[in-house]
Amino acid sequence: MANESILVVDDQPLTIKLIQSILAGEGYQVRVAANATEALQAIQSSEPDLILMDIHLPGLDGLALTKLLRSNPELRHVKIIAISAYSLTENDERITAAGCDGFIPKPIDTRALASSIRKYLDGDSTPS
Repeated sequence: MANESILVVDDQPLTIKLIQSILAGEGYQVRVAANATEALQAIQSSEPDLILMDIHLPGLDGLALTKLLRSNPELRHVKIIAISAYSLTENDERITAAGCDGFIPKPIDTRALASSIRKYLDGDSTPS
């Protein structure tokens, strides 16, 4: 089961609260960051197993942060899943180029989130 560490990087408090509630209820250790600076500090203090990365963050956006993380060989194995209110087709090329392992659309499907996260952690790059 769970106990893996997930870092949620999003600047929307309601989104963070929703994701945190669902994933903590499934046994994941959930940490949060509202921007790139907080995310980098969180990663430095404890490397997560998976990062849920909002594409649109204040300052350094989520895709730029993903590229930065992917440039670090020690973090290349960490799963990074983009989350956005924009459709995948609008962002597909940018998400892939940045190095994201997948995409979860907003609004978050509360019934499917935990199973999608589990599939990503288990190495399935095409969760439903």
